[in-house]
Amino acid sequence: MRSRSNPTTSPAGTTTLYRRMWTALVLTLGCILVGCAGTPRYEIPSELESLYAKPSPFESISRAQWITESRNAYVIRDVAPKAPVHLLVIPKKRIPTLLQASPQLLGEMLDLAKTVAVREGIADSGFRTIINTHPDSRQSVYHLHIHVLGGRRMDWIDGFTATGPAGSLPKQ
Repeated sequence: MRSRSNPTTSPAGTTTLYRRMWTALVLTLGCILVGCAGTPRYEIPSELESLYAKPSPFESISRAQWITESRNAYVIRDVAPKAPVHLLVIPKKRIPTLLQASPQLLGEMLDLAKTVAVREGIADSGFRTIINTHPDSRQSVYHLHIHVLGGRRMDWIDGFTATGPAGSLPKQ
């Protein structure tokens, strides 16, 4: 006689998979409906409103320049690279800073950063991701974006520069 398998321990783990998917869906919907715990709403200080209002150069970028995209973000090469590989992961909808971004969007953008790091061949040697927020971080474009830099050893002088052999700056 053939024994029936327990649904929680099925060979393919189907029931367990469905249970995990259902849990993730419930948590995501709860986060959307009532707000994620620990994610306070950010109120824009009046002194920053003029910076937020400046036009975004990312809104005029042609799709032909996109390296890849996800549902809510895309990747381009930086026009002023600070490393041999310098990419920008940008949300399709303009969001001024990290402070206004949802956890879901940030996760999607980081996943896209990981994907392009692998495609560009910098994942194994290492790469840096940077999100600048507001003037003291040197944010100059108030349209959220993640810098993905690699292809050389990074230093902490200003977050972008690196010293090469004998303390010299590498040629770019």
